[in-house]
Amino acid sequence: MNRTLAPVYCCWPPQSAQYSVMSETTVYELRGSTEMKNRAHLSVVSALVLALSFVALSGLHAAPLQGNKIAERTDSKKTEQKSAAATPDQRQMRDLDEQVQQTKSDVLSISAELNQLEEKLLYPSGTQVAIFVALAKGDELRLDAVRLQIDGQLVAHYIYSAKELEALRKGGVQRIYVGNVATGDHKLNVLVDGKLKSGSDFNRTEHFTFHKEVKPKLVELTVAGPDAGSTPITLGEL
Repeated sequence: MNRTLAPVYCCWPPQSAQYSVMSETTVYELRGSTEMKNRAHLSVVSALVLALSFVALSGLHAAPLQGNKIAERTDSKKTEQKSAAATPDQRQMRDLDEQVQQTKSDVLSISAELNQLEEKLLYPSGTQVAIFVALAKGDELRLDAVRLQIDGQLVAHYIYSAKELEALRKGGVQRIYVGNVATGDHKLNVLVDGKLKSGSDFNRTEHFTFHKEVKPKLVELTVAGPDAGSTPITLGEL
């Protein structure tokens, strides 16, 4: 009896393919998680490195600042020590300066007394004459120069600076001449040069006569411009 064997087919599910797909997916997932962990680890390490670097740099910067502060304190202490050590010398210098100033004051006082004695010797009271110049109060004349002649002889020619003019405008008086003349009558010619407020030139000449006695003669000349409404040059006695 002949029997024919029919092929038998076994239908097993393709578990190997499923398992292979699942295994590949799992590998990819494992690889992804590993890479993420590595990246996180690297991030943490980088952050730590940066933090440590920052701390180190801060320490480096802080060290010079502290060193500078210590140096400043040391310098200030040295300066205080030097100043404390130099105090006696400074006091001695102050004492010397005060002595010098006092000596200068004494010398000036002695010089003034000598000038007075010289004037008394050179210009005795019997022959002395002194002439003073002043500006009229409130006058705006710019006084440039004054010339004086006594008995036809030029005895003074003075040119004024801006400071001297300002002093005269504030009420100052200038002694322009001191000399000797004999007792009796004398002629005095006064020549004034200046500028008015408008800018035009001002020139005026006046002739006076004064009498010299045995005592000293003090004469005052008051100068004013034509805008003042008074005589440009007046003669008075002090």
